[in-house]
Amino acid sequence: MLRFLLSRILAATPTLLIVTVSVFVMIRLVPGDPAQLLLGDLADPVSLAAMRVKMGLDQPWTTQFWIWFSGALHGDLGTSITTGEPVRSLVWARFITSAQVVLCAVLFAALVSVPAGMIAAWKQNKLPDLLLVGGATLLVSMPAFWLGLLILLFFGLKLQWLPVVGYVSIADDWKAGMLYLVMPILTLFLHEIGVLIRMARASTLDVLRLDYVTHARAKGLSERAVLMNHVFRNSFGPTWTLIGLVLGNLLGGIAVVETVFTIPGLGRLLVDSIFARDYPVIQGCLLCVATVYVVVNLVIDLCYPIFDPRVTVQ
Repeated sequence: MLRFLLSRILAATPTLLIVTVSVFVMIRLVPGDPAQLLLGDLADPVSLAAMRVKMGLDQPWTTQFWIWFSGALHGDLGTSITTGEPVRSLVWARFITSAQVVLCAVLFAALVSVPAGMIAAWKQNKLPDLLLVGGATLLVSMPAFWLGLLILLFFGLKLQWLPVVGYVSIADDWKAGMLYLVMPILTLFLHEIGVLIRMARASTLDVLRLDYVTHARAKGLSERAVLMNHVFRNSFGPTWTLIGLVLGNLLGGIAVVETVFTIPGLGRLLVDSIFARDYPVIQGCLLCVATVYVVVNLVIDLCYPIFDPRVTVQ
């Protein structure tokens, strides 16, 4: 196990390095001058030059990258150009906010979609299968922002059950904070449950056609015992992999949902930083997203032997 863990960490290191270099180069290829945005269009050339020197933008890209990268290795991601806050604390606070929404949504989606997918496969081409597949296809077809707006209009404006604008942290007031998180969690839950149901159904159908399932039924086992003891563990692997990919993808692409519900999360921070050309914050956000992807995939691989008896870690 330790050898496998170390090998995966070593394999992930080049990935993070490539992502870091790519992000550093690409954001500097985007038109726009952070000093100009900070001082305004009426700033004189002398002030612009002084600001670029202060921000370190007058140095070659290689020097800028080495200064930022060496600091990142020691946990220092720099200082935000627009707010002056340390990037590490800023990104961490926003990441916690986004993680609350994403983790809850993915957890609930997994708990519902896996049994639903197995039921759809078990009742293939029957009414439960048609209803579940039809509903899953409908949910997959809906853009997340449109689904969020529908939920906002129905639960927030029409029924007035939940707050529409603003945000309260759970750390400050957990009851009010939970109310502000219900609609974004529900939006992501409904958006992702369709994909997971389809995957769970497909993998379950593949396992149901195998010989050992037929043999288990021939021995007189009940359908419940066949599904739980023989089908579930052997069909959950692909769905488990997809859950990990969905988790990493949502943490990086939650900006639209956070904008709809005014949630101050990592996605909104990244978008706002791109518009402001806040290089340190952009680099910190994308490095955080890349690290989450790597860690999530590592955890997924390590958990495979728990769910699939055919997989061993050496």
